Amino acid sequence: MEAMLREYLPILIFLGIAVAIAGAAVLMSLVVARQHPDPEKLSPYECGFNAFEDARRRFDVRFYLVSILFIIFDLEVAFLFPWAITLGDVGVYGFWSMMLFLGVLTIGFIYEWRKGALEWE
Repeated sequence: MEAMLREYLPILIFLGIAVAIAGAAVLMSLVVARQHPDPEKLSPYECGFNAFEDARRRFDVRFYLVSILFIIFDLEVAFLFPWAITLGDVGVYGFWSMMLFLGVLTIGFIYEWRKGALEWE
């Protein structure tokens, strides 16, 4: 039992060092950095309106559109990473299947660009 616990000692040392470095970085940022945020930093972000106002207030749907577009193109990476790892195993068929997938995404991106979905006015 003691030999098995001794094998975990390097992992515990590594975790201890990681926690110490992270704690030191947080403490140094509190000591060194200026702690007086300006009004711009305290303003609402990513939503365009104050977070603590009337919930029945109307707002633009573009916020949701931009977030949905971000999710769609962010999920593309979830498909590209495993494909890139197994590219040698999937062969030519897998390569052209992914090229078709990327082509459809590119056509969709061009379509939404032309429709003005990415414009923020």
